[in-house]
Amino acid sequence: MPRIDTDEDETQSVFICAIRGHEDLTFDTVAGEIRRVMITSTARTEVAPSSRTETELTLEGLWRVVVLNDPVNLMSYVVLVFRRVFGFDEPTARRHMLEVHEQGRSVVWAGVREKAEAYVFTLQQWHLSATLESDEKN
Repeated sequence: MPRIDTDEDETQSVFICAIRGHEDLTFDTVAGEIRRVMITSTARTEVAPSSRTETELTLEGLWRVVVLNDPVNLMSYVVLVFRRVFGFDEPTARRHMLEVHEQGRSVVWAGVREKAEAYVFTLQQWHLSATLESDEKN
């Protein structure tokens, strides 16, 4: 390992070198032997105020995951999927399944868009008919 000769005793000393105007190298040494080199930046960055577009505002708010009725899947299978995907207990999963069966649809989850999209994708991987819709209240 490279050594740096110092006039100090065996205690840790720090040497700082200015490089390229905006960065500093810091050498931590013990008994003249380099143990660690750190680069720290002293450059200032300014952040402009964010301007929100209409698209960004549309993506915010609540989004609903809606499961639609289909003639293919068994009711017991739909309950199983709801329990595995959403972590519902048996009565909650059964209630949503019956809502899908009797009314043709059920809102099983509402929240931020990214997570709602993930739930819709997961339900579709389980071969359930699921859609994403915006909550009009917001």
